[in-house]
Order: sequence, then structure tokens, then C-alpha cells
Amino acid sequence: MPRPTVRLERLVALTLILVTLGGPARAGSEADPARPASGAPEALPSADLEREIEDLRAENAAVRELLRGMEEQQKAILEQVDRLQRRLDGAAAAVAQPAGQPQVAEVPGALPPPTNAPGPAATASGPGVQQASVEKPAREDRYQDGMVIWQNSEDAKVPFLLRFNNNTQIRYLNTTDSEDTYTDHLGVTRDVHTRKDITVNRSMFIFAGYVFDPKLQYSLTVWTSAGAASIVVAGNVGWRFNKGLTLTGGYTGVPGSRSLVATFPFFQPTDRSMADNFFRPGFTQGVWANGEPVKGLNYLAFVGNGLNTLNISANKIDTNLLLAGSVWWEPLGPYSEAGKSRNMYDDYFAHKNTRIRIGSSFTRSREDRFSEIDQSSPDNTSIYNSDGVLAFSTGAFAPGVTVQEATYKMWAIDGGLKKKGFSVNGQYYFRWLSDFNADGPLPVASTFDHGFELSTGMFVVPKRLVLYARGSKVFGEFGSPYEYAGGLKWYLLPTERLWLTGEVARVHKAPYGGAFTPYTAGLDGWVPMVQTVLAF
Repeated sequence: MPRPTVRLERLVALTLILVTLGGPARAGSEADPARPASGAPEALPSADLEREIEDLRAENAAVRELLRGMEEQQKAILEQVDRLQRRLDGAAAAVAQPAGQPQVAEVPGALPPPTNAPGPAATASGPGVQQASVEKPAREDRYQDGMVIWQNSEDAKVPFLLRFNNNTQIRYLNTTDSEDTYTDHLGVTRDVHTRKDITVNRSMFIFAGYVFDPKLQYSLTVWTSAGAASIVVAGNVGWRFNKGLTLTGGYTGVPGSRSLVATFPFFQPTDRSMADNFFRPGFTQGVWANGEPVKGLNYLAFVGNGLNTLNISANKIDTNLLLAGSVWWEPLGPYSEAGKSRNMYDDYFAHKNTRIRIGSSFTRSREDRFSEIDQSSPDNTSIYNSDGVLAFSTGAFAPGVTVQEATYKMWAIDGGLKKKGFSVNGQYYFRWLSDFNADGPLPVASTFDHGFELSTGMFVVPKRLVLYARGSKVFGEFGSPYEYAGGLKWYLLPTERLWLTGEVARVHKAPYGGAFTPYTAGLDGWVPMVQTVLAF
């Protein structure tokens, strides 16, 4: 396409020619019928000559003013063309980028310049001529502890942030080494549900951010487990007053154990331990307050519906509310780097200085079986006896007797240490069941169970390969199950958000069963597991 400068030069030249040929100052340049036939020039009076000269000067001034205006228009046109050309060059560069890099959107209706034709942003090459550089579009990084789908600018009328996170766990589990049955403390033979399968054990989709005000925070979560054939859709809404206080309502884990306080899925082993699954509460709806009022001191206080109401409809939930809380102290600095993996067990970042964590949690709940008394299997599956029998099932404490209500109390103490790639983490549990309401006499008025978990790991290849060992045990009213295991964890990329774990565990008479855990009630044998986790 012709350059605007060329067109303008032609226009100016034509204007000057017309002014020169057509102006009144060019006397004698063409035939005048009023002149004598002899062609002798007609003498002009001096007054007329001066008037002609003044008219010529006025016309010349008008032409100069016109040229100045056209020059300003030319400058504006060139600036506009230059901006458009830079946008075209940016779009063409984006199309030519390698796959996987962010691209700049194309200008609608614009075509990129020919490959060999210089655009307005480039000059001819040659000796003494400087080559202008083409402006490259800035690369955009939308990963901010999750993928930022949209974020309004700071001066936007409506503040808004939408971030996407995902946790996906794919696991191979084999429990077929165990016997098919076991005997409980009353001598009743019960089935052991052995498994050998590959499942998408958990996959969580989390959309979170703020809206209207950065302090108004929200979270929308879809939690799925193919192993448990379960889907839960949960939502949270909260207000962050300051660093020391945020109030939130919605679905969450009851903070009765370290593993339920923003730790999942960053455990050292493949999953929560046998003892932790036996003692800990579960997930429910409620309201909670959390924060860090003093540097290094964190808390979470919670009021909710019950120990575990994920699959319980509201018309079955009783009127008793659960109380739970957790507090932990990190006196030597944060236990891990800020972000989603803030409470991870591994020392992935290989802190040079020692980091420690000391915490404690407490839970109290008056629990109902959520089922009619004549149903042998309860809907409330949150409490097990130490012999692997559901506490609310018929015959759990005495033949033919069913407990309808019981009070659950649990206290846990946890601690951890990290330094230079080494880590050790442990927790001790105390649990009481009391105030039974049953349809018949029971041989006990209450039960007391306690136990521990312990895991340790060391990176043999920094930020790549860690070897670990773990164990847990329950000292129970009706049995003393235990487990021990060893494994390795391979971080597949230079990030703590993706890993592969291989483990072999020896489990003796597991006191708990859950479809998305590795454990089945009564399990006794060797259990190999392989899993990969992506948590971004």
C-alpha cells in the first residue's frame, strides 16, 4: 500500500503548481483579450501594482498556513499508522511463537505484513542506518499459587479475582494379601473387603477468590472420589478482617487433627495413617474463625453439624452442634514456604535452619447414628471401635444391642521438625466415647482409646527423591492394631506440586475402613501402593 508521505508530497506539489499558474501575480503568462493586438504589454499604474503585490503576499500566507495544517495532519496520520503497524507486528510474532507460550490476541480484520516488506517500525538497512527493533509483546504469567482465570485491575469499580486449583490423586492399591474374614472382640466373624484396583481416588476442583471487596472471599469446590463413588459440591464464603481474623461459613474438615488443617494432600506417606483415620473427625458444614494474631501462632476455631455429614441429608442431622479447634506454633519461622503447600510434611525446600511445629487439637460432639434403631447398619460411619466395628452398628458393644447416641471427645498433640532435607512428624491421640443411649444394657459405660503416628523422611537427591518410613498404632479398648511402612517419593518436576509415591505397608487388624483410604476394617497383611498426585 502507498506510503502516506508519498501521497502528501504529491498533494503539496500539485497545490504549489496550481497556485503559481492560477494566481493574479502571473501577468502576461497567457493571452488577454483586452490587450492591444500588437502584444505590447499594458502598463499598470503604480497603485494597482502595489495592490497586486499585497494580494500575492496574502495568498502566499494562506498557502503557508494550509501547509502547516496539512503537516500536522500528516504527523497524526503517521503516528496512527505506526501504532497499527506495531500491533500487526505483535500479532504476527504471537502466531510464530512456539507451542506452549502465551500468545497475543490478533487485531480484528488486520493482516500481517509480507515477510520481506519492512513495516513502519523498521528502516532500511545499510551502512550508517540504525535498524529499529520491533516491539515484542510482554509475556503474561497467570500462575499465582493456582491458575488465575480472571483478575480485575486495582482501580476497577468491582474488585474481582477467580483462581482455579486442582488436587488429583491416582492410586494403585492391593490388599489381597489379607484374609477374607476377621473376628471381633465378641467372637463374631466379619468380612474383610479386599481390593486390587486402580482408581482416581480423589479429584478436587476448586474455584476461589474475592469479589466486590478483597476482604470478601469465596470458594467453590467439587470433591470427587471414584473409589467411593462419591461427589460432593461445597461452597464457602468468608470475610477477612485482618491477618489475625477471618470468619468463614461453609463446608470444611473438622480441625480435630493436624491432617485436617490445610495439610492435604502434602503428607509424607501416600495418605493419612491408619491411626489418624481411626481417631480423627471428618467433614461437615459450619462456621469457623482462623488467623495468625501473633507471628508464628495460628488458630482455627470451628462450630459445625457433626463429625462427618458429607453424605447425610439435613433432615437426618440432629440438633447437637460440634465444637472443635486447633492451635499450632512455629517459633523458628514458617514450617514451609507460603502458598498451598504451607503445611507440607516433607522438607522439600531444604531449610538451612531448623524449623519446628508444635500443635494441639480438641473436638467434642454429641453423635447420633442418623438411622432408625431397627437398621443394623447406621448412616453415621464416623466412629469405629478398635476392633474395626462401627460403634453405631447393632452388636458393636453387646449382642443385639444398638447404640443410638454417644458423646465423642478427642484430643490430639502434634509436632514436627525440618532441617536440610530431613523431616520428622508425629501426633498422639486420646479419644473417649461416653454417655451411651442404647436400646439395651451395655457391658461398658464408656471407652478410652489412644495411639500415635510417626513418619520420617530424608531427601537423597535434593528436591527430587526422598526416602521415608512411617508407622502408627492404636491402643484400644477392644484391640491394639498397628502398621509400619516404607517407601520413596519422587518429585517428577522441579516443583513440590507433582510427585509419584511407591510404598509397601504391613497392616495388622486395621480398626477402620474407608473407600478412599487404603484401609479396610480387619485388614491384616502386606499392602503395596503406588500413586501420583498433582496439586496445583
